[in-house]
Amino acid sequence: MVAVIIACEIGFWVLLVAGLAARYVLRARPLSTALLLAVPVIDVVLLAVALIDLLNGGEADPAHALAAVYIGTSVAFGSQMIGWADQRFAHRFAGGPPPVKPPRTGPAHAARERRQWTRHLLAYVIGAAVLGVFTALVGDLDRVRPLWSVMGVWTIVLVADFVISFSYTLFPRRQ
Repeated sequence: MVAVIIACEIGFWVLLVAGLAARYVLRARPLSTALLLAVPVIDVVLLAVALIDLLNGGEADPAHALAAVYIGTSVAFGSQMIGWADQRFAHRFAGGPPPVKPPRTGPAHAARERRQWTRHLLAYVIGAAVLGVFTALVGDLDRVRPLWSVMGVWTIVLVADFVISFSYTLFPRRQ
């Protein structure tokens, strides 16, 4: 399962870079569109492989839970990652403006940190929902219990991220 997750992560970046290269280097807009539309297919493949493995009696382990984390993160942060890469490709290969740097100080920085935490929360909720679907479809709580261990660690990370992100609202970084 870990190999599938790694392959999906590699596939995400390969399709993204290929799609942007087709757009900005080759100037092949239809090919670029097709490659970029294929990026979310990777998430579907990962979900399908994890679910098929569990339904066929595969031992539920943290790797299956990582698939849920990957899906949540991909949905919550995917468009932002694609935008980040698109800005750099447009600047480098198409004479676009320099990439926008996120604010590093003041209220704008605090607001960005809060938005990023909200995306993190969205990823968390989606990941938990995916685990809930896995649990419901497998139908054996004892068998899928190891999947939920990842949520304990992720909850701690989410809370720490909240404290750090929202601390900038109370104590903004100074220039």
